[in-house]
Amino acid sequence: MTTREQWLDAALSLHRLVYQPEGEQVTVGRRDIDVYIVVPPDGAEVIRRLEEGRTPRETADWYFTEYGETLDIHDLVESLEECQFLRPPDAGERPPPEAVRWRRLGRVLFSLPVLLSFGLAIVAAAVAAAQKPDLLPRYEHMFFSSYYSISQLGLFLIGIPLIMVHEAFHALAGRRLGLNSRLRLDRRLYFVVLETSMDGLVTVPRRQRYLPILAGLLFDVVSIASMMLIADLTRTPEGSFSNVGRLCLAVALVSWLRVLWQFNFYLRTDLYVLFTTVLGLNDLHGVTKQVIRNRFHRLLGHPERVVGPDGWDPADVRASRWYAWLVVVGYTVSLVSFAWLVLPATLHIITGVAERFAAGTRTPLPELIDSAVVTAAALGQLAIWFALRARDRRNAVG
Repeated sequence: MTTREQWLDAALSLHRLVYQPEGEQVTVGRRDIDVYIVVPPDGAEVIRRLEEGRTPRETADWYFTEYGETLDIHDLVESLEECQFLRPPDAGERPPPEAVRWRRLGRVLFSLPVLLSFGLAIVAAAVAAAQKPDLLPRYEHMFFSSYYSISQLGLFLIGIPLIMVHEAFHALAGRRLGLNSRLRLDRRLYFVVLETSMDGLVTVPRRQRYLPILAGLLFDVVSIASMMLIADLTRTPEGSFSNVGRLCLAVALVSWLRVLWQFNFYLRTDLYVLFTTVLGLNDLHGVTKQVIRNRFHRLLGHPERVVGPDGWDPADVRASRWYAWLVVVGYTVSLVSFAWLVLPATLHIITGVAERFAAGTRTPLPELIDSAVVTAAALGQLAIWFALRARDRRNAVG
């Protein structure tokens, strides 16, 4: 018997795999390393039989009997090896699945009693805001201190833990399902970005994917509600906000901005991921961008620049008709947010700093130092922005 024939008659050892039907396809993969492939149902059944201990020859014979076609078992096994689905021949018995860390915490955090308490806090905050509109977000809430530099630094420092908990909610919502969702740090230019990797969502039923996708947004809304309630409960006897209350409203404002950011669909936010998951779409954003470009090319009389729909998913094309309007909504939200919060806050700082400098010696020294620090920070950011643009231009020319 040749080595090739011996290989065909020897059972293979596969890692523990998961199988998740998705329409006319099946997702197969390893959750421990987040490697997944999409195959037809017959291909998934072939892999399942190999995992159960049937030899390649037995599997190929079964496939021919079942479908009347010859299976290229050698090519299939090579593909499984490339995907790291095969274990070494001398690996011994397959170990039991490893327990997912923090799974219990995720189950507790998203249990029904906790979710109900979240809902009660949101309702209570909504009632309080309806009765006392000063709890609603406004740009003045950014300035919880009379010193601009302290307010700006405070908002920056506040934003870091809020982002971390936002992403942790995503991760824990995935871990409660047994997924190895991970937090990772990345750097974009001079910004540090915290991201959650939840590739394993493709291995759970679609209805179970919604909470992990929306978990971060849930935290943002709950944090807004909690901060508004604390600010309301800690008012002074005169009814104004205490120092703690002003700080809480600043925290709430940061979370409000992040909630508004979710509607910037063109940035593929959590809400965008939710739409594509609910509708089972593949590349809605990419298809929509090209559809919009094609419309402009036709309007401008350049039909030769129109890109055809070859390779596009028909579902993405159908959805692009209404998603194009959501892209417009996203840009509108960005402009409204800028005009409502960012622009007036910037003008407030500029006029305040100018008045302090204009007053000269009549301005207390701490306020002059504060104004100088804010001015230096703003000029430094502009210098960095211009330097990066100049570098990009040099790279483009080079």
